[in-house]
Amino acid sequence: MHMDTQKQKIIHLAKQKTILTTRDVLDAGLHHETLKRMCDEGILEKAGRGLYRLINADISIHHDLAVAAAKAPKGVICLLSALLFHEITTQLPHEVWMAFIRGSRVPRLDHPCLRVVYFSKSAMAEGVELQTVDHVQINITNPSKTIADCFKFRNKIGLDVSLEALKEGLRDRKCTRDEIWHYAKINRVSQIIRPYLEAMV
Repeated sequence: MHMDTQKQKIIHLAKQKTILTTRDVLDAGLHHETLKRMCDEGILEKAGRGLYRLINADISIHHDLAVAAAKAPKGVICLLSALLFHEITTQLPHEVWMAFIRGSRVPRLDHPCLRVVYFSKSAMAEGVELQTVDHVQINITNPSKTIADCFKFRNKIGLDVSLEALKEGLRDRKCTRDEIWHYAKINRVSQIIRPYLEAMV
């Protein structure tokens, strides 16, 4: 296939997907070396190991979540990153918080930095929703599960952040007390969260 034709096909793919993987290019019957040439020519830029995007790509403020999800599709965006996505925090994390099932392999990622936590299979089985960021499907915890997870991992993110999320989530009606209580029981933090829930009646 002529080089210019390959480039045009890759540009078309990149516009459709925003985040383009080496596997996407190979699956389309195109040569992966073309990606390097297009980077050298200033058409594409690397978004991470094996990840590419157009130089002038129209990306959202949550683009790092799309990059992380493209590289680690089995992971689940959680905790501070999920709080920011659902707009129930004032925190601005510099890393992408991502959960994996205990014992699973975590892919390497140059950028963005991953902050990895491990969930049990039961904790990963509920409260995870599918969202789309920059044409990439991401797995992310819903607001109520995210708040319950914050209390479970309060030693990592801080009790003050967990309380802020609880207050904001309820005030902005992102979730209900019953929903938070449901996930708190799954996480075995119901007794910890109970007094705070009762205080916010």
